[in-house]
Order: sequence, then structure tokens, then C-alpha cells
Amino acid sequence: MPSEARQLHPNAETLLDARLFPIDFGNLTTKVERLARKLGESAVARDRQGGHAQAERELIRDSGLLSLAIPQRFDGQGKSWPDIYRIVRHLAAADSSLAHLFAFNHLQVATILLHGSAEQQRHWLTRAVRERWFWGNATNGRDLGLSLDAREEHFELNGRKSFCSGALGADALVISAPRGPSERVFVVLPAQREGLAINDDWDAFGQRQTDSGTVQFENVFVDRDELLLSGGQSPRSSLRVCVSQLILTQLYLGNAQGALDGALRYVREQARPWAGAGVEAAVEDPFIQKRYGELWLLYRGALLQAELAAERLQQAWDKPALGTAERGEVALLIAEARVASARAALEITSQVFETMGARSTASRYGFDRFWRNVRVHSLHDPLDYKVRDIGQWLTSGLPPTPSLYS
Repeated sequence: MPSEARQLHPNAETLLDARLFPIDFGNLTTKVERLARKLGESAVARDRQGGHAQAERELIRDSGLLSLAIPQRFDGQGKSWPDIYRIVRHLAAADSSLAHLFAFNHLQVATILLHGSAEQQRHWLTRAVRERWFWGNATNGRDLGLSLDAREEHFELNGRKSFCSGALGADALVISAPRGPSERVFVVLPAQREGLAINDDWDAFGQRQTDSGTVQFENVFVDRDELLLSGGQSPRSSLRVCVSQLILTQLYLGNAQGALDGALRYVREQARPWAGAGVEAAVEDPFIQKRYGELWLLYRGALLQAELAAERLQQAWDKPALGTAERGEVALLIAEARVASARAALEITSQVFETMGARSTASRYGFDRFWRNVRVHSLHDPLDYKVRDIGQWLTSGLPPTPSLYS
């Protein structure tokens, strides 16, 4: 590389921090960066290993970042969703699985805030802060194998739930269960409740340490106060889905960022120029430069859409009474961001190999994990239906109907 280029970009850290991913976490910067660095140090090895990352979950707990979404009136930090999403994205660039667990912790907090009574919010969230809880979930709405049965003075849960991200090793769970033929309620339970069996049986080829296995329920006692009933089916309560969909968006973008970050380092430090390129360094190859320009445009466009959606979500979240029309506008922006981010991330995590060459496919680098993570997570619910929702709005003016996934 010419000397003037070395002076402009003295190291990879300067370029990446200054140009690609400029995020200021304010007074949380040190905590977030330290956690990301620690998770990233073992991410490749743990991705190969799979299973439960107990030590890394404790790193997250010790970081003090689990209470970000809990309002200050309950002794939490009361951070905005745009700030939380930026942290999720930053962590996902280092370790997508642990970022998933971190983000889903905050999704359960959102569930209590949207569906719990004032007393339930105070009880569960102040306790979560005091005892440094890590929340997990068993809320897969398409899994109908769980029943909530009324008894004389309480309820019982029986059956099974799948895709229970974060349940293994959690302190408390948010669970969704049917109540009648068309109603679904959320239940909050300590994870050690008798009759709960949380299984270590997650075996996907991506997101390998999200503890997204199955939970079995056998005559699990549920007190009436453990049912979250006050949120109803209002436009505001349905923001839970919006919070969830933007979490997925951040995980896509984080993996894209991690792939770009790692590939750029590799090209600068290890890649050899192609024999016919007529240049001394791989970074001087005009085709490699063009490829990175194209990937950057994909990432940048999706990132800006995600940032706009997060800001609009926060505006809707701050309104005590949210209208149907505004909720629909937020859902549309989130659908746009999720589709754009998934498509961009799948392209970026695949195409970076074109810039690095065959040697970069060695398993010790783990570059393939970014694509595998996005490929698995982008199947959470079909992107085609998001595109259909956007087209329906364009052609008929109808926004997405609130559902489990829109």
C-alpha cells in the first residue's frame, strides 16, 4: 500500500470506527465496547461448539445492560428503543447469538410494559433490576401445543413450546398461552417453577447459542396475578410485535457489519492481489474496491431505514393512546426495514468472500457464521408477506393488520 494511504488509514480500527459504524453510546460506551470485545474474542470457537454459553451470559449480566428498557421509575435505566437497538446491532457484529439473547431480554420487558397492570410492572420489573434477572421466553405464537387450564383458585400450564430463545439459563420467563378459542394471554413465571423442563435441544446451523430449544410444562402452577391481562388488543399493546421485528432487523445488520468489518481487515492484512490485477496490494484492486462500494451501499441504505423505523417506533411508544393509523405507519416502516436489512445482510455475508479469496474459507476464520446466522434468522417469519403488506398498502391504502408477525 502506498505510504500516503498508510498515513490516511494507520490501522483498521480508525477506518471502521470513523467511517463505517460511528455509534456513540454516551455514558454506556465503555460498557458496550468492553462487552462486545469480550464476546468477540471467543465467538468463532463457540459458534463451532454450539450449546449453552453460560459464561458469556454472565458477562452480559455483569455488564449492567440488562435493565436498559426498564423505566427509571422501576429503578431501571429507561433508555430509548433507538439506543437499545444500536447496542444490539453493535453486539451482533461481535456475536449474533448472544446479541439475540440480550435483545430478547428487553423484548420480555416490553411485553410486561405493554400488557401488564401498573402493579405487575412494578412487581416484576423492580425485582428484575434488584436481582439482575436475565429474561427468556416461550411465546411462539404458532406453537399450539400449550394449554392454560383454569382451576378453582389458579391456572395450570400443560404442554410444550418450541423456539424458546433464552429460556435455558433464564431467571424468569414470559410465556404465551391460549385463553379461549381466539384469545392469547401472556404469563410471567420464575424459570424455576415446579413442572417446568427447559431443554438444551436447539440444533440449527446458525444462531447456534441462542438457547432456542423447547420448554415442557407439566401441571405448572400459575397464580392469577401472573397473567398479564391489562394490555388487551389495543394498537399500543400490539407494538410488542413491532419491537420484536426491529430486533430481527438489528441482528441482520449486525451480522452484515461484522462480515464487512472482518472482511476488510482480512483484505488489508492477509489477502493477496490477483495475478492479473497489476497492483501490489489487494486493497488497490479496482474490482475489490467496486465490490466494497456496492456492499456499503446495501448496508447503508438498510441501516438508514432501520434507524428511521426505530425513531418512529419510539414516537409511537411514547404515546399513551396510540391510533390505528399511526400504528400502521410504524408497522410499514418496520416491514420495509426488515426486508431491506435481511436482503442486504444475505448479500453482504455471501459476497465478502469474493473480495477475500479461497483462503478465507478456512474454518479458523469463521467468516461463514455471519451468513448462517442471517439465513436462519431471516426465516423467523416469511419476508414475502412483508413485501405483500407493502404492496397492499401501495395499491389499496391498507396498512398491515396487527398480528403475531406484523
